[in-house]
Amino acid sequence: MVAPTSGTTESEPVAPGAATDTEALARRPVHRSGRWIDHWDPEDPVFWRNGGRTIARRNLWISIFAEFLGFCVWAIWSIVVPQLPDAGFALTTDQMFWLVGLPALVGASLRVPYTLAVPVFGGRNWTMISAALLLIPTLSLVWVVQRPETSFGVLLAIAALAGFGGGNFASSMANISFFFPEKEKGAALGWNAAGGNIGTAAVQFVVPLVIVTAAGVSLPRAGWVFIPFILLAVLLAWRFMDNLTAAKADPRSFGTAAREKHTWLISFIYIGTFGSFVGFAGAFPTLLNKEFPEVTLSLAFMGALVGSVTRPLGGWIADRTGGAVITVASFAVMVVGAFGAIQALGSGSFGLFFGSFMLLFVATGIGNGSVYRMIPATFRIANVAGGGAATAKAAAGCIGIAGAVGAFGGFLIPRGFAMSDTATGSMVPALWTIIGVYVVMGLLTWAVYGRRSSRMGAARV
Repeated sequence: MVAPTSGTTESEPVAPGAATDTEALARRPVHRSGRWIDHWDPEDPVFWRNGGRTIARRNLWISIFAEFLGFCVWAIWSIVVPQLPDAGFALTTDQMFWLVGLPALVGASLRVPYTLAVPVFGGRNWTMISAALLLIPTLSLVWVVQRPETSFGVLLAIAALAGFGGGNFASSMANISFFFPEKEKGAALGWNAAGGNIGTAAVQFVVPLVIVTAAGVSLPRAGWVFIPFILLAVLLAWRFMDNLTAAKADPRSFGTAAREKHTWLISFIYIGTFGSFVGFAGAFPTLLNKEFPEVTLSLAFMGALVGSVTRPLGGWIADRTGGAVITVASFAVMVVGAFGAIQALGSGSFGLFFGSFMLLFVATGIGNGSVYRMIPATFRIANVAGGGAATAKAAAGCIGIAGAVGAFGGFLIPRGFAMSDTATGSMVPALWTIIGVYVVMGLLTWAVYGRRSSRMGAARV
């Protein structure tokens, strides 16, 4: 569908009887200069039918594409790092895990400011800016992987630039949340989140294929392959996306959420689910290359893929059984997966190692969906000072804070593996530590949110 120009309207077929209703015809989106829409009311069924739905869905699909590329760039070093020794770089295991983990740290730090950027610049404008910023880490990667004499400090700084891609998730989710009515918001945000997460799997699948040449490995292709798509995302956002005047973020929601204990409890729990997904997805290719060098890296993408596609499943199951019970079950399965990985490292069994990590990824994906379901349910029950409006603000702020805090797991897990290898020459101590953390997180989730004798448990949070 061709987007409207300034001052035009866009509508779907009007329901029978509505075409003669002057008031109904006036309740439709109208663009002004810069593709701004001043009146946006998706809760009005007439407005939604008279163009609102079409505009919202168009913005959603372009947002998914841009966020998908953001995750690709965020995870690009996870699949490039194992290839660096073949390109002439002399790196220790500790240095390689630094290169894998630092983009996650930067991306996590950018999530709150990226969320607040949407109402300041406009959703369409910020999508253009944030997509264009992805050119910086990709072009920098193209430059540095051709120079094995580069110092580790410079290499680390360039890897950190990939963190720009991690911030895109937060701004994309914030922007899309303004477009849809409450009854459709969950599905829209679910598609948006899953579409972005799959970018991690995509980059780990594509890069090993495109870097292979007749003469060997060409690492600059890992960056070049995404440049045309980034430019396409900027163009699509400029031509077809919209800014909403009504998209007003309330920074006070973060303050309201920060004063609530549940924000920090859920954020800690989310480190175990989303943080594990990001951390394992980043570390998995390097782990495969180190522990089973005879195995092709083309299998590395499977972990991120199954973790991405099971996230909506976790939300769907949690809607029917309660988020807390699914989250506790996810931690239990993650303990089993990590224990299986320990046994695989002891026996040298690639099949057990790969299967155990696939189980870990499935559990993290389901846990991601169930924790996000817990947030609004928790704050509906919690006694937030100020009542209904404050409760909604606290829940919204918690989603932003938990998303940022949880992403720090993407840094902690690779660093844990690096420290374990440096101290003992093995990844096993790191996995035992991870198991211990999962047990603590699972017990905390059950004690606060899952026990039927507790207020939260009785309400099946």
